[in-house]
Amino acid sequence: MHAKDILIDGFNRIQEEVHAAVEGLGPDDLNARPYQAGNSIAWLVWHLTRVQDDHVADAFGLDQVWLTQDWEKRFGLDLPRHDTGYGHSSAKVAKVRVDSGNLLTGYYDAVHGQSVGVLRELTAKDLERIIDENWDPPVTLGVRLVSVLSDDLQHIGQAAYLRGLLQSAAS
Repeated sequence: MHAKDILIDGFNRIQEEVHAAVEGLGPDDLNARPYQAGNSIAWLVWHLTRVQDDHVADAFGLDQVWLTQDWEKRFGLDLPRHDTGYGHSSAKVAKVRVDSGNLLTGYYDAVHGQSVGVLRELTAKDLERIIDENWDPPVTLGVRLVSVLSDDLQHIGQAAYLRGLLQSAAS
């Protein structure tokens, strides 16, 4: 198995979990925030997708799906167009609201398609390429991709946990 195959498998698992966390929920559950200050499922899935879109596009010299496929307009959020959710205050988290889970899964699926498309073309040598010299040691493409996987898996786990809490409270 090649490293790119492991990465593709990881991103495929995120896609499966995004759908599992979102599908079948209405706007009230998608936008619910625990204790009125926590992150909603909508924010968590939007954020993990924005990070993947931003980081993969940057690493491969691509345009973000958020901008090129009009997802920014479809979401209609009152946030800067390049916002990914890093460092969001409670007030900014509250701005990320959706009327349908299809918006979240549609955006994730579009980002996933771009991500997997570039991953399929990777060579082992590509993973060693330095893409960010602002760190010591400098960040390679391989390290950045694992970082995105790690961040996405943590956030989708939070979304799945929140879904479970909401469903328990409703029953």
